[in-house]
Amino acid sequence: MSMITASTWVPRGAAATFPTKYDVDEKELARISRLAKLQLQDAKDDLGEAQNGSSGVVEGSSSSDEAGEDDVKMTRSNGDADDDLKEYNLDDYDDDKVAEDGETMSMFGNARSLAYHQSNTEDPYMTMEGNGEDDEEREDLQVLATDNMVVAAKVEDEVPHLEIYVYEDEADNLYVHHDIMLPAIPLCVEWLDLPVGKDVAGASSKGNYVAVGTFDPDIEIWDLDTVDSMYPNAILGQGEEEAKVKPSTEQKKKKKRKKLGKANDDFHVDAVLSLAANRQHRNLLASASADKTVKLWDLTTQQCAKSYSYHTDKICSIAWHPQETTVLLSGSYDRTLVVADLRATDPKVPRWGVESDVETVAWDPHDTRYFYVTTENGMVHHHDIRNTPSSPEASKPVWTLQAHGESVSSFDVNPNVPGFLVTGSTDKEVKLWNVQSTGPCMVVSRNLGVGKVFTTRFAPDPAVGFRLAVAGSKGSMQIWDTSTNAAIRNAFANKVGPAAGEVKERLVGVDEDSSDSEDEGGVEPGGAIAEGGDGWNSVEER
Repeated sequence: MSMITASTWVPRGAAATFPTKYDVDEKELARISRLAKLQLQDAKDDLGEAQNGSSGVVEGSSSSDEAGEDDVKMTRSNGDADDDLKEYNLDDYDDDKVAEDGETMSMFGNARSLAYHQSNTEDPYMTMEGNGEDDEEREDLQVLATDNMVVAAKVEDEVPHLEIYVYEDEADNLYVHHDIMLPAIPLCVEWLDLPVGKDVAGASSKGNYVAVGTFDPDIEIWDLDTVDSMYPNAILGQGEEEAKVKPSTEQKKKKKRKKLGKANDDFHVDAVLSLAANRQHRNLLASASADKTVKLWDLTTQQCAKSYSYHTDKICSIAWHPQETTVLLSGSYDRTLVVADLRATDPKVPRWGVESDVETVAWDPHDTRYFYVTTENGMVHHHDIRNTPSSPEASKPVWTLQAHGESVSSFDVNPNVPGFLVTGSTDKEVKLWNVQSTGPCMVVSRNLGVGKVFTTRFAPDPAVGFRLAVAGSKGSMQIWDTSTNAAIRNAFANKVGPAAGEVKERLVGVDEDSSDSEDEGGVEPGGAIAEGGDGWNSVEER
């Protein structure tokens, strides 16, 4: 199984020209040691609960006539197991042991006693001259100012991770730069330009980071300019709080992390479904969860500043207003939309309703009085924020569109071209729309061969404003230069520059995973466009 669940672009110039290798110093060693011990304790507690639950099922399923005999068998079995495990001394497994020479024998060995050298020339044990491999590796990692990074949340062979691509527009090249392993299946990603975590220079400094929401309730923040990282720079949630404390052995046994529990004001207790970074107040990150709450995080302190409970079901999508920087739009499986000023103390907020579960929400960056919402029934609603309904049932959108026959699982508004929309669906189609004063009109409908479409994102930079990243259930990422499509060039002629001669359509991707055996039209490995079938259809503007 391979699929990409979410993606985000990194603007040009935001990534470091030469990313650094992950460096484990004394401070970092202590931090990851605490995190590793916490994860180990969680695993032991989960194993204990599973064993106890299994024993309870066996005993509880016995009949009254056989109960006594079964209890004896279980007691004998448990006693034998305890005797077998005594030789491993698991009760003291987490305790650091001291060797005869006085060194601590921990899970990281004697790392603290190792000598570090800035270069191989300073190391007396390194006698071989360099062969240029370091320079070659450094060149392979180079990211040019004209390159874009694309971050994809991926699951491949049940291994969750982030794939960081580099897109070279002039060379029509897309390749995996590096990847980051994750603890659980990722559901959402959001790019951050504020340094978070260790070695932060200050609030005015710039960085290249990504926040990741997964099926776990914690939010992880990773530095995209560091390769081969072992642990995230910061964790927003219960995990970070517990990692800061060094509990005693007795406290460890009592302190069991609650992944699923009652919602609270400090951290999420269920899967994180959506993230939104505030581009004006760069230290603020909003998160939406299956625990029915929205959390507002201060990235400088890595603490939850405020928690909001506007919905009665899972909150699947959130978006900050482009100009009113404290206003947040949220959509939920309770089939309502809320526009809330997070500074307000009044619990009453404007609320709109839709016909089915909400999939995505987005503001119109070109006219911030309007917002969009897509639903599970394949609909797109366009609302005017000034038309606040008396109740969700009384909502009156400016227009509605039956965009797909199945769920509109992805949606985006082009930030550089007004009226240019994209919808992606579980029906495997990607559709491009031109919104005019009379309403939306479909320009292109296409199957790009990515399977069920889970993410469609326009590039943020004007120089590559027509580039569209598309991915889905087949685990392949495709970058489509929509300006090379004849119908798009006709519909947005005032935004697309004149072309010299015939324009060949551009579609760039890495080799496609072969895990999905379905035979469907789309993109062949290497970016070639498959011919024939129902692959795509263009509607010329009239």
